[in-house]
Amino acid sequence: MKQFDCFGLDTANQCLLRNGVPINLAPKPFAVLRYLVENPGRLITHDELLDALWPETYVQPQVLRTYMLDLRKVLGDDAGQPRFIQTLPKRGYRFVAQVTERNGSALHASTGSAALEEGKAAAIVGREDELDCLKAQLRLLASGQRRVVFVTGEAGIGKTALVDAFCMQLESSTAARVGRGQCVQGVGGKEEYYPVTEALCQLCASPDGESACRVLERMAPAWLALGREHGAGASSTTRPAAQERMLGDLCGALEELAEKPLIFEDLHWADESTLHLISALARRRAQAKLNVIATYCPRNGAIRSADDPVKRLKEDLLMRRLCVEIPLQPLKKAAARSLIGRELGQEALPPGLADFVYQRSEGNPLFVIATVEHLIAQGVLVHTGADGAGPTNMWELRAPFPEMDAALPEQLSRMVELEIERLSEDEQRVLEAASLMSVAFPAWAVAAALGKDPVETEEACDGLARRLHFVVRAGQDELPDGTKSSFYVFAHGLYREVLYQRQAATRRARRHIRIAERLGELFAGREMNVAREMAMHFEAAGEVERAAIVLESAARQARVQAGAC
Repeated sequence: MKQFDCFGLDTANQCLLRNGVPINLAPKPFAVLRYLVENPGRLITHDELLDALWPETYVQPQVLRTYMLDLRKVLGDDAGQPRFIQTLPKRGYRFVAQVTERNGSALHASTGSAALEEGKAAAIVGREDELDCLKAQLRLLASGQRRVVFVTGEAGIGKTALVDAFCMQLESSTAARVGRGQCVQGVGGKEEYYPVTEALCQLCASPDGESACRVLERMAPAWLALGREHGAGASSTTRPAAQERMLGDLCGALEELAEKPLIFEDLHWADESTLHLISALARRRAQAKLNVIATYCPRNGAIRSADDPVKRLKEDLLMRRLCVEIPLQPLKKAAARSLIGRELGQEALPPGLADFVYQRSEGNPLFVIATVEHLIAQGVLVHTGADGAGPTNMWELRAPFPEMDAALPEQLSRMVELEIERLSEDEQRVLEAASLMSVAFPAWAVAAALGKDPVETEEACDGLARRLHFVVRAGQDELPDGTKSSFYVFAHGLYREVLYQRQAATRRARRHIRIAERLGELFAGREMNVAREMAMHFEAAGEVERAAIVLESAARQARVQAGAC
């Protein structure tokens, strides 16, 4: 328990108390307050807060202002004369109240950071095997084997969380500092070695950064100047010329700094120069205790064509046994349940909650948390201690679960929309038409909905399946006329829901009708076999009478067949 003024922050039960009485506070504002309380007295930048609380997810900075307003209201704080949260314009926030542990000892900033790191490390669930694999790769460094590791998986699967847990354990056991660089969308094509520069800056700015600076100064002076640029605020005119930054010099310097792991996140956004560096580090023959870890979202079709340079690099290194891949799969149901419990701060969950969230999220950790937050925002999950009803510090269901195609969590909707909007208009139309079926969709139905040639449409679906992480080719169906048509599945129903909801109602209805009519053509004389599907499409289009006619016709055919038997 951490105390400040009349407030207590119960991190174990995820609860804020005023004079011992629980206060209703949603999970994300609580997480923001916890981060500030556990880092008292120092500036917390906007970027640091966003990175800490929303890893691997783009969130509008305006969200922080909203949460700060909520916190000031709960704490009775005045932004003009703050007692708790001080705003530093255009920079971030500082928690100015003195924080003590329950035993009365003062909590300094360093203690807060350690507590936060411990909490973050504990937050990772269901990744014990993958974490052990990262540790095993680290142990191999003792024999002088350089290790390059790709941590792969879809957006929100927990790549950053896994690497965070690994780094925290590494730093706590060896006091080693890591150099960590973030690849940023849109920057890769404009600035060479962007994540490399960030990683070098971190190494040079670390408590033992002087040794790193000396190595760079001796072996790669141009890179040292580049690495200091961000930290010293130097002008771009001081940036060393590209021809001065020799790749071999940097490789040699990094090998000498081998006890400091290099981490490059979101490699699918990386520039070619950074990929060349990773390739060179993996292929060099000299022994070195060098550990490079890169996170990567395969088939990120938003920015990559089928000719993906990161995929080519990874597969080439795998073939030559020069790297290891750790693919992250969706969480098992038990792990997802544990994640829900940690998000809510209680072990016993309301009946049916784990099943509903798991079905909706399909084991993606980001989707799990976003779904829980959505249920809280919709008033389905309620903190019972807030109104005095029921036991304190518990969450319970106060409303039925929403339909699976009801309003989506806003955070996930924005994330999916960003991915979709990077595709061409034709590709967006194909995916929208695909969403009219179900999680699984055949190419012929997409062609019918769009009024397009089936062969061309199937080729378009194949291209999307090769490029996108959320569309997978699943097999072939044989149609009644003897032709074959491939079918595909959405990896997550949430993608299908976003695509379905983003279509105008009239366009959606027209496409549903086309699919229903095409079903009738394909199964002419045997409509009863697909009557339910036809009726579903007619009903979705608002053609209730046509849906009823189809079902009545199917019923008559069934009676005739039953009489013939």
